[in-house]
Amino acid sequence: MVGTPESELRRTALYAVQVLAVAVCYYGAGRLGLMRQLTVEGAVFTPIWPPTGVAVACLLIFGLRVWPGISLGVLLVLLTITTLRPLGLVTVVGNTLAPVCACLMLRKVGFRTDLARLRDGLALVFLGALTAMLISSGIGVGLLVYGDRLDADSFWPVFLAWWVGDAMGVLIVTPVLLLLHRAQRALHLARWKEAVGLALICLAVVPLATRSPVSVLFLVYPLLIWAALRFELAGSMLCALFTSVMATLAATDHVGPFARLTRVEVMVKLQAFNGTMALTALLLSAVIMEQRNTRRSVESACQELVEVLEHLTAGDNRPAPYDPLSHGRDD
Repeated sequence: MVGTPESELRRTALYAVQVLAVAVCYYGAGRLGLMRQLTVEGAVFTPIWPPTGVAVACLLIFGLRVWPGISLGVLLVLLTITTLRPLGLVTVVGNTLAPVCACLMLRKVGFRTDLARLRDGLALVFLGALTAMLISSGIGVGLLVYGDRLDADSFWPVFLAWWVGDAMGVLIVTPVLLLLHRAQRALHLARWKEAVGLALICLAVVPLATRSPVSVLFLVYPLLIWAALRFELAGSMLCALFTSVMATLAATDHVGPFARLTRVEVMVKLQAFNGTMALTALLLSAVIMEQRNTRRSVESACQELVEVLEHLTAGDNRPAPYDPLSHGRDD
């Protein structure tokens, strides 16, 4: 069937809107990420780079065809922090190629955006975040060394900081966006009360844990476990996102458990905390969801088996039809 010019025009307009929406979201996430920065070996980096998470989520939702929106978003972010140079175009390529490769690898292993299986969580961690983001960080830090803006001896510390920041964007932001895209089920009143209670406790405990001079960051893990057990991935990832933002604010302000530390120590402590917290929230929620889905499948199969057995039993107990030939009269 050949499409009409009107339908082709609508598809083109829809595609243009999607590309522009991706570019705007990427740019907005980039502006948010640039609000808090750390310095390692003279190079400035962001502990969490949200645009990588936005880019991977958009590619998984809309498809690979919206990659020009990512490139446009990268270009807009670069124009706000520096003048555009020929080498800047290589940065655009690297920051576009990394999420595209992440999407391709996730598709290759049968990734499902509902993150209802443990294998999906592992794929997002090890393929979408840790492996794919090697591309953008490697190209970015390599350009700094090539342009004499960074000493070659400082390559690996800066590369590690850049890589972890990009990976954290995928680990924290991508699951939240995928969940918002698929959000359909509403909570019952009792669950709403529990959700509000959990949120209030998080608002009280997380700032205390991230800004207290006593190192009590471990207090956030019971909240993550509570959120994962009761609200699965949605609760645990929102809790992890809030905690990560608060920890980043504390680290960049050099307060609480990040006070009196060197810049490298701050970077290591913050990224280790954010990474383990995001992994705990994502993988624990995936395990819980997978087990609950398996239980529902088993319960559904048992119910169907019971119905079949009841039907067969009813058929066996049915009285036999009357046969006049078997009840002959005596002559």
